Amino acid sequence: MRQNRTEILNRFHAKISEGKPIVGGGAGTGISAKCEEAGGIDLIVIYNSGRFRMAGRGSLSGLLPFGNANEIVKDMAKEVLTTVKSTPVIAGVCGVDPFMLRDHFLKELIDLGFSGIQNFPTVGLIDGTFRANLEETGMGYDLEVECVAAARKLELLTTPYVFDPEQAVQMAEAGADILVAHMGLTTGGAIGAETANSLDACVRRVSEIAEAGRSVRTDILVLCHGGPISMPEDAKFMLENCDIHGFYGASSMERLPTETAIRDQVQQFVDLKLNRTN
Repeated sequence: MRQNRTEILNRFHAKISEGKPIVGGGAGTGISAKCEEAGGIDLIVIYNSGRFRMAGRGSLSGLLPFGNANEIVKDMAKEVLTTVKSTPVIAGVCGVDPFMLRDHFLKELIDLGFSGIQNFPTVGLIDGTFRANLEETGMGYDLEVECVAAARKLELLTTPYVFDPEQAVQMAEAGADILVAHMGLTTGGAIGAETANSLDACVRRVSEIAEAGRSVRTDILVLCHGGPISMPEDAKFMLENCDIHGFYGASSMERLPTETAIRDQVQQFVDLKLNRTN
């Protein structure tokens, strides 16, 4: 069931005032969403990478031409929204899609029951000449900023990924409610990244992003995500060393625990002994 943006934010601010972090998580399947809600998660986000991730493929599959990202989210909605009882669910929107009828699509998400949006797939994860060419040919990050601004006008909760202080300012000016400081592809597990910044480097980057966002609006919330911030102890380190409000995990919430749980369960069955008397 779609939830009111103001009520969600009031609940989040009340939780923060009690010294408790806001915890969001990605869900690529209905069972992921169901279990995350059972664990007490504050926010569930679904986007195309979740489907690829839980199919055993790397999360960056969501940035490659393996399907229409916005249509995949609508298809995932049938599985996820029907399993969630009271947690707000956010849709990942590919804001640079040149064939998206933006306002129509956002209203369609509202009708489906989504409470907000996040900018994913995002060109923020792309760098080098390819990124420069995307920006030069009208498929840049500015379209994601415009999409967030449009969603804000429709009273959708907006939780965009930002990758540097400049983007934090842009998204804050667009009316974003929660900035998610993205530290890159999550490390660990069978299909996680091996190349990432250190946690200390992430503290500096996240702090710079948070400061930039608050220079526009002091009430904006900031969460950290990705890179080496993959396990609860990593998030604990960030919360202790950054002035932020919580953590958002995708692979951290469903892929990594699933890999461990299934492997360990199977190993316990494999290790059983037959009762052979002869």
